[in-house]
Amino acid sequence: MAAGPVARVLVDSPLPQLDQLFDYRVPERLAGQVVAGMRVRVPLRSGGRIAQAWVIELAETSEFPGELSEVEDVVGEVPLLAPEVWALARAAADRAAGNASDILRVAIPNRYVRVERAWRAAEPDPGPLPTVVPPIAGYAAGEVERRLAAGDRLALPADPRPVRLPSGVWVGAWAVALAQAAAHVLAADRSSLLVVPDYRDEEQLEAALHALVDERRVLRADARQPGGERYRAFLAASGADARIVIGNRSTVYSPAARLGLIAMWDDGDPLQSEPLAPGVHPRDAALIRQEQSGAALVFAGHTRSVEVERLVAIGWVHAIEAVKQTRPRVVLTEQQFAPESGAARIPSSAWRGAQEALAAGPVLVQVARPGHSPMLVCDRCREPARCTACGGALMVPRDGGVPRCTLCGTPAHSWTCPVCEGTALRAAVVGASRTAEELGRAFPRTRVVLSDGERPLTRVGPEPALVVATRGAEPIAEGGYRAVLLLDGERMLLRESLRVAEDCLRWWTNAAAHAAPGAPVYLVGVSGPLATALATWSPAEWAEAELAARRSLRFPPAVRVASVTAAHDRVAQAIDAVTALGDGIDVLGPTPVDDGLERAIVRFDYAAGAKVANALRAEMVRTATERRRPVAGRRPARPPVLRVRFDDPSVP
Repeated sequence: MAAGPVARVLVDSPLPQLDQLFDYRVPERLAGQVVAGMRVRVPLRSGGRIAQAWVIELAETSEFPGELSEVEDVVGEVPLLAPEVWALARAAADRAAGNASDILRVAIPNRYVRVERAWRAAEPDPGPLPTVVPPIAGYAAGEVERRLAAGDRLALPADPRPVRLPSGVWVGAWAVALAQAAAHVLAADRSSLLVVPDYRDEEQLEAALHALVDERRVLRADARQPGGERYRAFLAASGADARIVIGNRSTVYSPAARLGLIAMWDDGDPLQSEPLAPGVHPRDAALIRQEQSGAALVFAGHTRSVEVERLVAIGWVHAIEAVKQTRPRVVLTEQQFAPESGAARIPSSAWRGAQEALAAGPVLVQVARPGHSPMLVCDRCREPARCTACGGALMVPRDGGVPRCTLCGTPAHSWTCPVCEGTALRAAVVGASRTAEELGRAFPRTRVVLSDGERPLTRVGPEPALVVATRGAEPIAEGGYRAVLLLDGERMLLRESLRVAEDCLRWWTNAAAHAAPGAPVYLVGVSGPLATALATWSPAEWAEAELAARRSLRFPPAVRVASVTAAHDRVAQAIDAVTALGDGIDVLGPTPVDDGLERAIVRFDYAAGAKVANALRAEMVRTATERRRPVAGRRPARPPVLRVRFDDPSVP
């Protein structure tokens, strides 16, 4: 047994066998510098190299029977890993059968020495706490404020309208409500973490917060910032002063003094899904952190994700009823009195509505895809047109001419459909660029504005204009849009995904929320329960029905799923290990994927999550530590692969 001081560290490594605490002796030269939360360098005996690690705790003795290696050096002058962030990372990694170091890599930004030294030398001045905060509008008087103080978990339906701040800036009413909630928490000298999908939402939320609290109390952290600014905001959040931190999905891991609120806007947005291993959704991380900290938790949105609906159904999240909120006036063109024959992309009722609205201000036109003509199909049987050379999709170039392959560029001079032998092509989806060109010809005296991923636009003025935007890229209009046209709805629903209907309802409600009060919102070409949910503005009821349907089929989120990808024999071993755990676990597949690998889908109840995670984790460690002897005269074999992802968003 080694005598201390001893540092127990987590090595920063993606290897699953290193996802545990190791003991290192602290040398006298580093006494007082090695503290909990510090980043250090430590030697790895098996690898013969130096690795970075996080000091989790210090102890006087170690249970290791041999001689301990020494900590090589400290990295930086500030302990960056707060105890509550470590507890969150460990719990989230265990739930997803992943490495805690992978989560810490997402949670803690890269170090900038100059920024760190300047922050240590500066006297912090966060500004005063707010003293008078207006009540949170749109809900019963005082109800949300009481539940925030009690640390409850809430589902808030957002008010779907634009509002004008005292500064003259227009934002969504949802941003004002979340800003008011954070201001109430800050007035009690507690911090808030506000998680939003992208920078457009951050800008609205930041503007709403600056109207309520001292801007020095507001910190912003997102991937668009320079690294130094993001690191400076992280250091400020780790201080002793209460702050409001706004940012994208990694914000849920931010340090916070006396955390009082975690709020997520639009948790169903795909941008909220974490692509890096182990792929923990910030919604799940927020639920874990709320339980660990006792802070209030708010899920807000114009729609309610099916995951949040499950939490409401089991009583874990309390649904708040909206009062005195204005609902958009939605018109379903499929239910008009005199439907047109043929397949007009913009029906006459929507066309007339747009013409009348343009006399008063801007009109929003939402389309499904960017580009010119992103997708071509056979004119006879609607089979997607593919390149005969490589199988890539065909599209028409922006300058017209012969369709070309989007992958290899081969022109399709004499294309023939492999299904019906037809030779004519038609556009299945008209992109934003072509839509803007067509509307420009139809409205020659009207300014046409395009907003998509390549040409992002966040705001437009109150002047008459046709604003063509892809889903999620709709700019805010001063005073709101005088009409909104939701095109390509039937094409959006053709996407093969379990969440396609949920995504479409979210896209449409978010776009409709940009309309001015009383302005018409035209949903083109869609009918059925989804269109009715939009027209009656009842997304919560639709989510309830969707959850019931998924329960009957054992689809997520009624159950949890995990994808297991490996060679055939290793997938079989992993499946055997999981199915041996007992009832309530079933397996779909395996089915072939790329590189000779196979993928199986494991479905299991939430109560079995810990057992399934432990079993698959053990299989990952066993695969990673397996050694193969080299064969003379042969190239070394590739290391075995076993990839596991819980709650995999790619599972259709």
